[in-house]
Amino acid sequence: MASAAAQGSIARMPTRTEFAAAIQSRLLHERHRLAEQFANAQPTRHFAIDELLPPDWLREVAAAFPDPKTLLVKKSLREHKRVGIAVDDYPPVLGALLYAFQDQGVVDAIGSITKLQGLQPDPSLYASGISMMTKGDFLNPHLDNSHDGDQRRYRVLNLLLYATPDWHPDQGGSFELWDRQRRSPLELPAQFNRLVVMETGPGSWHSVRRVLGNQTPGQGSRNDGPRQDRPGNARPKNGLAGNDGAASDGAANDGAGNDGAGNDGARRCISNYYFADEAPTGNDYRHVTSFAGRPEEPVKRVLLAADAMARNLIGRAFPQLLQRSSHRRTAPK
Repeated sequence: MASAAAQGSIARMPTRTEFAAAIQSRLLHERHRLAEQFANAQPTRHFAIDELLPPDWLREVAAAFPDPKTLLVKKSLREHKRVGIAVDDYPPVLGALLYAFQDQGVVDAIGSITKLQGLQPDPSLYASGISMMTKGDFLNPHLDNSHDGDQRRYRVLNLLLYATPDWHPDQGGSFELWDRQRRSPLELPAQFNRLVVMETGPGSWHSVRRVLGNQTPGQGSRNDGPRQDRPGNARPKNGLAGNDGAASDGAANDGAGNDGAGNDGARRCISNYYFADEAPTGNDYRHVTSFAGRPEEPVKRVLLAADAMARNLIGRAFPQLLQRSSHRRTAPK
């Protein structure tokens, strides 16, 4: 649960309706620029907007995040992170902001920017919700599951709001978009109050670079390479050698905490998916979440390629298995 100080301030926080109004207003104010950015973005269509919400609002949201030890841990060769969808157990402000992105006005604003038709939010928070990543955590390049939790609607958009105050690129955890061959990523630092909206589909490979935790700005890994903090200036990053993305046991909780709303080394994210009845490509497709190794991970590339092939074969043979997920609310809000 959040600290007493955080809980005490939650009563003054905006409601879901107020969050939604602020998000919608900010998006519509920038809609022409964002629409152009989305239409021309490579390697996957996306847009990013900074200063989405009043910063004091989002600082209080950050302070309300639960202890990472209480979240669901996803740890494997593919990923290492903590996720949560138990909205009823969190301070109300977290659910208010999560579900504000499902307000019809916000959905319509996103639709006007992306020009995607029939967007539908997901009250069950399938594979979304809140996430926390601390020192050593990572998410390898992957394609998201093509459908929703019932395997009926196509997943078409991924919405990610970064919520750790004063997060610096040298702390790692940047969001990465890859070409289909996974050769070099476009990197978007997980900057506080930045919303990234990304199209999801058969070629939308993306990842989260390994989190380095509480590092002094300017003292990141020498292999991290240059970064561009403004989304409009982001560019492909080279020089990837030396970062294998591995998480060591015991390191994952280093620096994590929730007393106050400062930068404690934990990368916080609030995420939603939008779905649609029709495939955005115009052609039917179906695949499970499929992971790949980074360019500097030749062994993991082989292992995860075999893993993706096996998982897709099983998913096609037994589609009912894909509906069994602990990362989904059984009683939608």
